[in-house]
Amino acid sequence: MAHGILIHELIDDVGVAVRDLHAGEEVGVVTLEGQEHGKLALTQDVPLGHKVAMRDMPAGHKLLKYGRTIGQTTQAIPCGGHVHTHNLKTMRWSLEEAPAPEIVQKHTERLALGGKKPQEMTLLGYRRPDGRFGIRNHVIILPIDDISNAAANGVAALIKGTMALPHPYGRLQFGEDLELTFRTLAGTGRNPNVAAAVVIGIEPKWTQRVVDAIAETGKPVAGFSIERYGDLKTIEMAARKAMEFVQYATELQREPFTVDQLCMSTKCGESDTTSGLASNPTVGRVFERLADAGATLIFGETTEVTGGEDIIANQCATQEVADGFMQFFNDYQALVESKGVDLLGSQPTEGNIRGGLTTIEEKAMGNIQKMGRCTVVGVLDKAVEPQGPGLHFMDSSSAAAEMVTLCAAAGSVVHYFPTGQGNIIGNPIIPVIKLCANPLTVATMSEHIDVDLTGLLRIEINLDQGADKAMDVLEHTINGRFTAAEALRHDEFVLTKLYESA
Repeated sequence: MAHGILIHELIDDVGVAVRDLHAGEEVGVVTLEGQEHGKLALTQDVPLGHKVAMRDMPAGHKLLKYGRTIGQTTQAIPCGGHVHTHNLKTMRWSLEEAPAPEIVQKHTERLALGGKKPQEMTLLGYRRPDGRFGIRNHVIILPIDDISNAAANGVAALIKGTMALPHPYGRLQFGEDLELTFRTLAGTGRNPNVAAAVVIGIEPKWTQRVVDAIAETGKPVAGFSIERYGDLKTIEMAARKAMEFVQYATELQREPFTVDQLCMSTKCGESDTTSGLASNPTVGRVFERLADAGATLIFGETTEVTGGEDIIANQCATQEVADGFMQFFNDYQALVESKGVDLLGSQPTEGNIRGGLTTIEEKAMGNIQKMGRCTVVGVLDKAVEPQGPGLHFMDSSSAAAEMVTLCAAAGSVVHYFPTGQGNIIGNPIIPVIKLCANPLTVATMSEHIDVDLTGLLRIEINLDQGADKAMDVLEHTINGRFTAAEALRHDEFVLTKLYESA
């Protein structure tokens, strides 16, 4: 009998439909590793990616998935029935008091790593003056503020090989909001994928501040202010310097580098149940290998780990790191509580819900599969560069374009982006690799998918083989092959704003 349901753990109350299932149909149940777990008769129709009750459950039952509670049933659910928002509610994103998981400091047991070794990859990149390696060779025209966008675009239109990064902020910001904007803009210019930068602002002081931060890396950078010159003269001066920088950058050659010189990041978007079953665990398996080989890795999405925060804290290297993570996490929880709102529709999103995710706990458990069994060695504020190898948690928005922009500002040169329903995000600075296991998405949005992992749902490949596929694409991307997002011109550059401007 062909399987129709996958389960994470044998004790789970629900499995996931790997295709549209219909009432009266009897299907096999297997684990992701291919272990058979009997068969089940459907009592209701269940769409692809949605949850199927593995047993009868009364109202008020604390439902298990991933071997953990992901919510509470609001009505009795029969075995073989459809489990979703109509009969399951979160225990965290509600205005009711909900106990947080206990944080117990412990280290995850490391298992033997199979499959392709990161040290076997041939990596070619551009050595920058500070010793870091980039995998792209951009010359950027970076506006400090929204009213400098026109001048930046003017330079990019004149000089082939340059790229402007317009954005809507930079005026009348203050405090930490202003500091984050400076950090993001400077970090973008400092990123190893940037060969040189021309910075344009309305005023000289703020422009020079970003120029000075980029100059610390030793790469070519120049700043221009529009006041006292106007757009036309500024564009002329900046274009002459940009032409010089392009000629410098186009003479640079790729050279070999090792995996311990790689900095990369991950976030997921438009997630569904296949994300937690396949594409996110694939990233987690690759990250285990890369961390073991000395790479520097970044993940985050602070609100989206709600319900799994204890797992992250438990995988932190020290109590100090765990406390730092929990401080970021608790600050976000306090912000949500201060607004007095129910986040259903925002967390999980409408796209998540359509794909079968019901509660924030379920989404969180799928999300954190991307960290695998790595030890979290550090926590980072938004757009802050990690100072050593290993996996780092960055306090960050869960909005796709914002988080990828923050990762680029922190020095990531390539990004893994698992998707279920089909997020199409890209970034102008770092290539974004899309991984997907949802067969409907892969079929209807194939031009956006770099790594097809639908074989995991069909049990045609195992997790190590999925990781091998993802590493093959990573190697090709590092060495210059465009990702789908790059080829499709997805250059979303979105700054994170903390509060209103003055």
